[in-house]
Amino acid sequence: MLSSSLLLTLFFITLVIAVLSGLIFLIPSVPVQYIRLHLILLLLPVIVGVIGLITIQDREVVGIFALDKLAWLVGAFVLALGFIIQKFSMRYLLGDRNYRKYFTLYTFTTVFASIGWLSNDLRLMTLCWGLTLFCLTQLIRLNRSWKVPAEAAKVSARSFIIGWLALLLAVILLYVGTGEWAINPTQNYDFAIGYGMKLLIDLLLVLAVIIPAAQYPFQSWLIESVVAPTPVSAIMHAGIVNAGGIILTRFSPVFDNHIALTVLLIISSISVLIGSGISLVHVDYKRQLVGSTMSQMGFMLVQCALGVYSAAIIHLILHGVFKATLFLQSGSIVKRFNIPTPPNVKRSYAWTVLGRALAIIIAIIFFMTSKHNAYTLISAFILAWSLSVSWNQMVALNRGVMGRIIGIAMLVIVAFVYVITHQVFVDILDSVYMVPSHPPLFSAILCIAILVLGSVFSIWVARRRTSTAFAKVYLWLIKIGEAKFKSVESHPNYLKKYL
Repeated sequence: MLSSSLLLTLFFITLVIAVLSGLIFLIPSVPVQYIRLHLILLLLPVIVGVIGLITIQDREVVGIFALDKLAWLVGAFVLALGFIIQKFSMRYLLGDRNYRKYFTLYTFTTVFASIGWLSNDLRLMTLCWGLTLFCLTQLIRLNRSWKVPAEAAKVSARSFIIGWLALLLAVILLYVGTGEWAINPTQNYDFAIGYGMKLLIDLLLVLAVIIPAAQYPFQSWLIESVVAPTPVSAIMHAGIVNAGGIILTRFSPVFDNHIALTVLLIISSISVLIGSGISLVHVDYKRQLVGSTMSQMGFMLVQCALGVYSAAIIHLILHGVFKATLFLQSGSIVKRFNIPTPPNVKRSYAWTVLGRALAIIIAIIFFMTSKHNAYTLISAFILAWSLSVSWNQMVALNRGVMGRIIGIAMLVIVAFVYVITHQVFVDILDSVYMVPSHPPLFSAILCIAILVLGSVFSIWVARRRTSTAFAKVYLWLIKIGEAKFKSVESHPNYLKKYL
């Protein structure tokens, strides 16, 4: 079995090789076909990361790095996503005048992110996170002859700077209070630093995670960034916006102040509803995905605020794979020719009612057989809602008996695969040390109330489509889901000189 120090050495050697390969590709005399070799070299650190994930058992500190299953899992995940997206970009971006620069920036983005999550030194983690955000901003504005991406990059940069400075200040205050640049999992920080400073640190952490997660009211940067090429959006939604879950997991021994947890729960719960609304009212596919990401990241942060960090990690990884897939196949989403007409809604009403009843029964069974806490109650509510929506789409609104049977079979298969996948990740994260937070009961009840009442209100408004309330809610969701005028251009003006 390879030692942790040897694995770490191999990991950094392969990362250096990948970075140098990206820089070599910038040389104009290097043929474009070199990209095939570059992609092979990108696989090397992924292989080392997977080996580290399989072989490591307990947390080990090697110099300024803390190696556990979470570190190797996230590091390998980010690099694997980077490889897949660059493989897709090999043909997708062919012919772009910035073709070479894209691959170099992709490589730097994933390399900095993977190093940051392996770091035990908060200074290195903060530096790497800042460099990751910087490279992402450069990816957004790489087409410098088009003013729209440049404007989107400015909005993103301003948001990133605020979030990064909040994290930096939290790290500095933690050092002032403890005299250490690392988080000790066994230390009681309630005694190590005063209540006021700890509250300030936790509130800064809340700000540091809700901005990259595009939580309300900081969702504008993600909305503006849809002008970036699809592979850039893929890596953004799959490997950057979900970093808040990793940050809070690493800071879990510190992040347990009741006020900060309540603030995070409220913001995240509201963002779940708003993000869902944006994805429903917009017709632009990428804006629908932005709303979906905003909602999903809200629920991930709810999981963190409730102290269920392992569930948040599983969520962010599965969301990353799912959202990257949606973005990379967005070019083929437009349906052509004949669009089948759905069956009569009235004829499907009985099936809809049956689906809702089954969803409620399954959610109650899930709650009764799990730990009776706030997280399982919220999870039961989300489970019932998800099952109800899935049943409508795959069963109730399907045509014919055979179509409904196939829909039910697909639901069963998806549920089975999810249970197995979830258990695999639970086993992987079982040895990772996480300090669960305990938000006040009032905060958990408030979170549930926001989700339930918001859902009920949305159903009520949706059924009153001729009312003033429906018009106001609809137009408000349209407005907050739209980019600024400077970031919208139906026909890029810079192309006129080539016509």
